[in-house]
Amino acid sequence: MGNKRLSGWLPLAVIALIAAAWEAAVRMFAIDPYILPSPSAIVREAMQPNVWPRLEMHTLATVRRTLTGLALGVLAGVALAAAIHLIPGARRASAPLLVLSQSVPYIVLVPLLLIWLGFGEEPKIVLIALVCFFPVTVAMLTGLRECDPALRGYLAMIGADRRTIFTKLELPNAVPYLFSGFRIAAAYSVTTTVAAEWFGGGSGLGYYIKLSYSGFETARVFAGTIIIIAFSMLMYGLAGLAERLVVRWRPKTERRGGDGSGA
Repeated sequence: MGNKRLSGWLPLAVIALIAAAWEAAVRMFAIDPYILPSPSAIVREAMQPNVWPRLEMHTLATVRRTLTGLALGVLAGVALAAAIHLIPGARRASAPLLVLSQSVPYIVLVPLLLIWLGFGEEPKIVLIALVCFFPVTVAMLTGLRECDPALRGYLAMIGADRRTIFTKLELPNAVPYLFSGFRIAAAYSVTTTVAAEWFGGGSGLGYYIKLSYSGFETARVFAGTIIIIAFSMLMYGLAGLAERLVVRWRPKTERRGGDGSGA
């Protein structure tokens, strides 16, 4: 129990140590705040009455877009994986398309999405959903495929139809794999949101950092960046927590087995 508590506090201790070393280095070497502001200077700048309300507004915009795009990407990935698994020959036919979807850097789609969908929320949400879609689809397909053949054969032997085998065996088996892809998608969703806001946004942390960079406000750039990192870590952690709550019936060794899912 003591080791678990210690391991839980270790990341925070490392972050505190890095912040202390950063603060000390800036003060010791008298580094220009324009080049590298100290953590205390970043906090002071972020807490300014004319800064914090805007920072909060842009953070909420990023959170809203991230959650919306992630939800759409996960739902689409699960639905497509189920369809590919259930339709004969669909897995082999769709494999090249799934690989092709990952060979194109998604960032190059931003100009096209802006042309097709305009400068509103739609292109950003679509881009986030596309990025989240692939890891969920691949992980789900792997989980649906990696069922115990003996159990599948036993269910078929006692007269279970295809729908029963899917809902009672294959789908529950795919849940740990699904969460493996979900954790990856959750981490990707934040960075994709920020990139989309940078290139075509009027709000959000990506847009805020772009404005701060243009105004040579280095402390504000760092403030936005730190919030992005914290949000990304929070999303990944919440995805892991959701997995532990949902997949309690799965032994730990089997849960780890789902982490290395492939197509």
